Amino acid sequence: MDAQTIYVKLGGSLITDKTRPFTPREDVIRGLARELSEALDAQPGMRVLLGHGSGSFGHVVGRRYRVREGVHTPEGWLGYAHTAAAAARLNRIVVDIFLEEGLKVVSVPPSASAWCWDGELRHLETRPIRVLLEQGVIPVVYGDVALDEIRGGTIISTEDVFRYLARQPAPLRGRRILLLGEVDGVYTGDPHTDPHARRLPELSPEQALSLETLSGSHGIDVTGGMATKVRIMAELVRDIPGLEVDILSGARPGNLYRALTNPSLLLGTRIRRPDEPA
Repeated sequence: MDAQTIYVKLGGSLITDKTRPFTPREDVIRGLARELSEALDAQPGMRVLLGHGSGSFGHVVGRRYRVREGVHTPEGWLGYAHTAAAAARLNRIVVDIFLEEGLKVVSVPPSASAWCWDGELRHLETRPIRVLLEQGVIPVVYGDVALDEIRGGTIISTEDVFRYLARQPAPLRGRRILLLGEVDGVYTGDPHTDPHARRLPELSPEQALSLETLSGSHGIDVTGGMATKVRIMAELVRDIPGLEVDILSGARPGNLYRALTNPSLLLGTRIRRPDEPA
């Protein structure tokens, strides 16, 4: 992707109530759709690849059947099917709300082409995403089930999908990734329980990979919570020159708009290589 293309992820904890099964936060989703629409009006040349987590939809069912660990029995494949349906249900809600707000969004389910090896995404069909971006359409990917050579079936996160796409040759190579959740960045401790936890405004990939204070996700998360997300993003920044990742709160009104239209703002935690210009 060129410098005007941005990956945006709406976290499952942001767009659903992860403590209550199958509970979308439609007002939050609509607010984010409006911010994205306003940002595109302000920056009409910008290309966006949108992703979202599964929150209290796919994660609830995935944990019940332990799909992430592997699928080898008839009951497991039933769980695989139910997890796929739950993830798609939330995706339909997100896409419908974004369409209602006038955005050209098209769902691209990862499970349609994803192939994994022992939990690692090894193949994903990229041509539909390339074509949609070239036509000024916003592709929408999400955390989904995937077939797996070793495990039979598994679950891949939106970050797994971003990691695969960002490593592809141009025009799919990413330059900016925005991860929006409930918490406004990476902290020295768990901000939900530690009143002295301090937000870290900027991290090198090496610093991010060495952090020992990261906790998992509040609520159910079968893909690893914050620690896994930060690790995946830090490895990407380390390996791809020019890539920056911002982890910020999507619950703060206007944050998505500001992040898209003013990249110099530090609204959460930025992971970037120290040798790259600010």
